[in-house]
Amino acid sequence: MRSFFIHGQVYTGQLPLVEAFGVEDGRFIFAGSTQEALALCAEGDAVTDLEGQFVCSGFTDSHMHLLNYGQALSSPLLAEHTDSLSDMLAYLRIFIAEHKGRGGWIIGRGWNQDYFKDVHRLPNRYDLDTVAGDIPLLIIRCCGHCLVVNSKALELLGLDENTPCPEGGRIGMADGRLDGVFYDNAMDAVYSRLPVPSKEELKEMIRTGSRALNAYGVTGCHSDDFSAFSALPWQTVVEAYRELEEAGEMTVRIYSQNNFSSPDTLKEFVEAGYKTGVGSELYRFGPLKMLGDGSLGARTAFLSAPYSDDPSTCGFPCFSQETMDRMIGYANSVGMQVAVHAIGDACLDMVLNAVERALTENPRSDHRHGVVHCQITRADQLERLAKLQMHIYAQSIFLDYDNHIVAQRVGTARAETSYSWKTLMDAGLSVSNGTDCPVELPDALAGIQCAVTRTSLRDGVGPYLPEQAFSVQEAIDSYTVHSAEASFEESCRGRICPGFLADFVVLEKNLFEIPADTIRNVKVCATYMGGRRVF
Repeated sequence: MRSFFIHGQVYTGQLPLVEAFGVEDGRFIFAGSTQEALALCAEGDAVTDLEGQFVCSGFTDSHMHLLNYGQALSSPLLAEHTDSLSDMLAYLRIFIAEHKGRGGWIIGRGWNQDYFKDVHRLPNRYDLDTVAGDIPLLIIRCCGHCLVVNSKALELLGLDENTPCPEGGRIGMADGRLDGVFYDNAMDAVYSRLPVPSKEELKEMIRTGSRALNAYGVTGCHSDDFSAFSALPWQTVVEAYRELEEAGEMTVRIYSQNNFSSPDTLKEFVEAGYKTGVGSELYRFGPLKMLGDGSLGARTAFLSAPYSDDPSTCGFPCFSQETMDRMIGYANSVGMQVAVHAIGDACLDMVLNAVERALTENPRSDHRHGVVHCQITRADQLERLAKLQMHIYAQSIFLDYDNHIVAQRVGTARAETSYSWKTLMDAGLSVSNGTDCPVELPDALAGIQCAVTRTSLRDGVGPYLPEQAFSVQEAIDSYTVHSAEASFEESCRGRICPGFLADFVVLEKNLFEIPADTIRNVKVCATYMGGRRVF
């Protein structure tokens, strides 16, 4: 049976808008006028009157962590209680009284010490001890690059002042004792000892996270899942997704960003038959994902000069240049795409050097190697990115928070050339968008609004570098057309046109006609994947 949707305002991936489109066997078969659609209808075809609603291709979040999001949805939601340390601790007491954690653990995520009104510091083990002295408690900063555990957790994990600190990490100390704070690679000392979820628990996380994505109009995501549980084999994650696909339970198309931290595990993955492009329309393997440095909020992003508000540190890289060169070089040599998290400009130097070396050794005309975040940048780096034809995985939603801290953290000079995604787009690079969820909610409309306004959602701070603002069309395309380019799928996804996969979202209002600062408030009326309604 064919389905036709008429009397709408339909953005096909180009202007002007059309009124109608048709779907058959999970793909679009037509886009044009209502009159043309009705002429194509035959007996038994379904017809839906959109009554003027706006339709565009389903949104694809081009960098997030679906397993982590699914887990977070059943955990303490600390982002809603981060106005003060005291409020967060009070909320944790209530949550703990009402819930039991996996293996006795309580794990929450989303706090941000920059929002605390009562103290101006990170939480520590002693704060958490006032909440839970006899059960292990772990809270993760919103960025995911810093965590805090209580004393009971340190005891159960066997961590003390003699615990070695790995390269690319930091363990917090106060008065010669662990303060319970772990940064970046040092967090693995905690994560590697946590109870491992079962495959069935993984599947439920995927289902839960996917349902939430669908409610935001998201039909696809590029997900970094292998690092969600460091003690869990990546093969188990793959099995969970494939079993869900076989059972017909997938409601989001997954492009796996395959996170590995050593050359040996990457080689094991490739020799098992996996690399970019392998898979199905619902679960496909994408790039080697590497975590190059930390975050700006935690002051662990690797900068080329000290932090302006903390001259004692430049942050730090998570890999040596030698290891990064080796892993990117190997991935490139076997035909894999790479996507490297780089927030600080010193980290970006390392990534650019590694990619240049890899492409010199094994030239490729359409590699689509990319930089995830690409936040703190210098003018010379913008030129190098363009020369290398890198893909840019932007997170416009980060401007909601980062507008408040960029100049403080890196100084005015570096801030004036940072978050310059429009400059890179104008240089001919493909710039996709996402949220790094659960760092931020997977709210595509909020991300589109930030891309257009460059202004914080919560308090109107900004606009930050307004000349870097996207047009509404560019912002929508960053979540559709360019996200498809990031996964080599621009010939079958990201547009409403014949032959493309019928993933689309129905919105209450036309994004091209409303004030830009109201985009995030537009209601998602329905979400379809492969022509099937999933929300």
